[in-house]
Amino acid sequence: MTKFAQLIGTLYLLFAAGVSTAEQLMVAVASNFTPTMHELSTAFTKESGHTLNISFGSSGKFYAQIIHGAPFQIFLSADQSKPEALIKAGFVAPASRFTYALGALALWSPNTEFVDASGDVLSGGNYRKLAIANPLLAPYGAAALDVLRHLNLQASTRSSWVTGENIAQTYQFVSTGNAELGFVSLSQIMEQGRLSSGSAWIVPKDLYRPIKQDAVLLKASEHNAAAQEFMAFLRSAKAKHIIRSYGYELAE
Repeated sequence: MTKFAQLIGTLYLLFAAGVSTAEQLMVAVASNFTPTMHELSTAFTKESGHTLNISFGSSGKFYAQIIHGAPFQIFLSADQSKPEALIKAGFVAPASRFTYALGALALWSPNTEFVDASGDVLSGGNYRKLAIANPLLAPYGAAALDVLRHLNLQASTRSSWVTGENIAQTYQFVSTGNAELGFVSLSQIMEQGRLSSGSAWIVPKDLYRPIKQDAVLLKASEHNAAAQEFMAFLRSAKAKHIIRSYGYELAE
């Protein structure tokens, strides 16, 4: 065998070894985190070589799917209650749990003149439909309900509600004109720290309970090196910079 052939063989073996160590992880992610997660996924793959097979949806539905055996390895919830319940049920490596983001709520319309900076449009009633996520399934829906109760507007606005299964569907209702305005995640309407379109009221934090979003590693994958690597990446300075850029705050 010539030296050139030996070199090619060595390079092939090194390449094959590199490919064999790259994994695809199954990750369940709350839908409010969709644009942020896409950017995080790209950065993680570039850094590690691992790829993410991501499912987006409501935290409540993911909880039910995990309980019934869905093969997720990592769960990024929109709240703390579902990860806590999974820990109690024995599905999660308890030490893996941490708060990866603090969510923010906004009242938004694609119409640049519709939502005022104080949210007075809510009590003005100059709309037919108000979109909110299902409060029983989606933490951002529960936060929206907190706001309406705090402002004594729950009863007067109820007939105008159109309820999304999750915050992604709620955003879709508003963006397509099926509702004139709606409560969405601030991250859905932010780009590089600025409102991407329309008009919005960034809801004061004292009007709703904190939206602490927790990540957990499922117990079946607690010794998976790639899964552990992604959990560590979520805590990295690079990931934190990306998360902040979409309007989230971080837990101290």
